[in-house]
Amino acid sequence: MVQQEQQKASPSNYKGFVAGVFSGIGKLTVGHPFDTVKVRLQTTQTSQFRGPLDCLLQTIRKEGVQGLYKGATPPLVGWMFMDSIMLGSLTYYRRLLNENIFNPTTPPLSPLGIQRIIPPQDQKAYERLPTLGHAIAGVMAGATVSFVAAPVEHIKARLQVQYAVDKTKRLYSGPINCAQKIYSSYGLPGIYQGLSATLLFRSFFFFWWGSYDIFTRLLTQHTTLSTPAINFWAGGLSAQVFWITSYPSDVVKQRIMTDSLGRDRRFAGWGDAARAVWRENGVRGYWRLVSILFGRLR
Repeated sequence: MVQQEQQKASPSNYKGFVAGVFSGIGKLTVGHPFDTVKVRLQTTQTSQFRGPLDCLLQTIRKEGVQGLYKGATPPLVGWMFMDSIMLGSLTYYRRLLNENIFNPTTPPLSPLGIQRIIPPQDQKAYERLPTLGHAIAGVMAGATVSFVAAPVEHIKARLQVQYAVDKTKRLYSGPINCAQKIYSSYGLPGIYQGLSATLLFRSFFFFWWGSYDIFTRLLTQHTTLSTPAINFWAGGLSAQVFWITSYPSDVVKQRIMTDSLGRDRRFAGWGDAARAVWRENGVRGYWRLVSILFGRLR
């Protein structure tokens, strides 16, 4: 009987991984040019680009449209695994937290020590993971996927900030060449430069998946939207919450990942990079892309 139940439950465990594969492909196709502009604005002096539109136009004029897709190969493969691991582990951690902490399998005891019997009409509410549980599961999933995300994003960022039009003048000819050169000179620690910053950045998944649950509940209770529409709007709104809270840490992460390797590194760690951003532009430095866009709209 137990084996039959496990066989019935097992297919649902892979839904998150399959969804992650398609999520990674879609995100790369649409989002990589925007990511290239973001990374370049985050890692250059304010004098190099006047804003995102200027960065976009300069990139196309000097490097062609393909310049916007520099560094696309690592995430093409990596994001499929990253999103699969993230969504799959998120599903696992939600169930783990629900069954062992927030809603243990054995119903709680009454004050007299008698095990309570949960009425059928209350069973669904009893088994539902609270918002805090979704948020904690998000942090755990973020930490898990960071060990895959850090080297992928590191190599991607280094390729994105290669401005030379002539390929022979670029330090790295492609992602494999980049990984080989870094590993041969600096080993695995070189590949994983920026891991601590990645862990910090992805700890803000707390706000992403916590707010996703809140938006899902609100939209379910107060609208007549279909389930796919609720998932769409809850996902979009919670993603905005995530970026609003995490953007400063992303700026620092990109600085570390595009920093020199070896003894001539500018930043010894996350704190040094954060202080450098502050010295250069104050609090606006942590929100450079956002502040530029806001300034254009005023």
